[in-house]
Amino acid sequence: MTRTTPPRPVDAEALFPALADHRRTSTRLHPRHGDPKADESSVAGPFLWPTGEPWPVCTADHPKGIGHRLSDVRLQRRILDEAWHRDPDSGPTEAEREILDTLQPGPHAPQIGDADPIPLLAAAQLFTRDIPDLTGPDGCDLLQVLWCPFEAHGPGRTIDVVLKWRRSQDVGEALTVIPEPVVVGRAECVPNTCVLHPEQVVEHQYEGLLDEDLQEAIEEWEVGNDEEDDDAFDSSTPSSFDTYEEYEAAMAAAHADEEYEVTYRGDLSIAPGWKVGGFASWHLTDPAHIACEVCGTPMPPLITVAVSEWDGASESWIPLEDRDSVPDSRISDPTGVYLGRGLMRVHTCPATPAHPHQLSFQ
Repeated sequence: MTRTTPPRPVDAEALFPALADHRRTSTRLHPRHGDPKADESSVAGPFLWPTGEPWPVCTADHPKGIGHRLSDVRLQRRILDEAWHRDPDSGPTEAEREILDTLQPGPHAPQIGDADPIPLLAAAQLFTRDIPDLTGPDGCDLLQVLWCPFEAHGPGRTIDVVLKWRRSQDVGEALTVIPEPVVVGRAECVPNTCVLHPEQVVEHQYEGLLDEDLQEAIEEWEVGNDEEDDDAFDSSTPSSFDTYEEYEAAMAAAHADEEYEVTYRGDLSIAPGWKVGGFASWHLTDPAHIACEVCGTPMPPLITVAVSEWDGASESWIPLEDRDSVPDSRISDPTGVYLGRGLMRVHTCPATPAHPHQLSFQ
């Protein structure tokens, strides 16, 4: 099933012609629960991995036997999903709750030492034929993303990501059983298996990186919209209230028929969710300049891993095909992944994609 992002609520470049110089395409991946094959793009699906090639492992020194059993993470999600299908409002049965109570973190694999190698998780497999914004080394048509499921790497105590570019036609006989770790640090480091519905969209640069005149024009436009809303409220409601409950009721009545409030950041700038290409949002920190450590080339995000497909500030990005299913966390949060503070980006060098990548978090 295709996914179709609605047209933007307003034409950003018609409002602000200078934005034409700050546009870039991205490919929204639109992961949804499914059963992908090894020769398809996916999140956490089977990899097209040669049988004779060693599977990447984590050799960093950190606790590896303490955490959640990977099998427990999947069992918990399966129980909750089956309960949702039975009745979204009732939740798991008493018997299911008893099982869920046993699925606790702990020293489940004490035989695994801190310095022992453990297999990396298969996180995503992306074919260039499916994703127009995916570009890598010459001749490579497949990117495989793996990571260590323990947030214990580097000064930031984050996960470690490995990128493997390859030519799919050279794989030959592929692995049928993918190596996996026994224990993971957090359940939110484990992605659900998802099929992808790639869709290319247009984005515009994060507002804090635009020139000052353009930032001011956007701010004035947003303030103007807010003042119109305030005027509508002031002209139709009393100026004082006896209780806060009266104030809340008056606010709700005044805004009952109010249109969705369009903002540059929420609606006209950067697409939410898992994606390839596009711009980076710096909504939690100041913008960081990320450059290749080898050649100094600025490194845009290649892959964005997000906690959700949309939030309350970006509802205009909900695909048309999903509107009748909202609210449904299996659609708005299909992968079950929460890294950093909800968003992780993998930056690669556009000049030489084989140069070491870097991560940023929001």
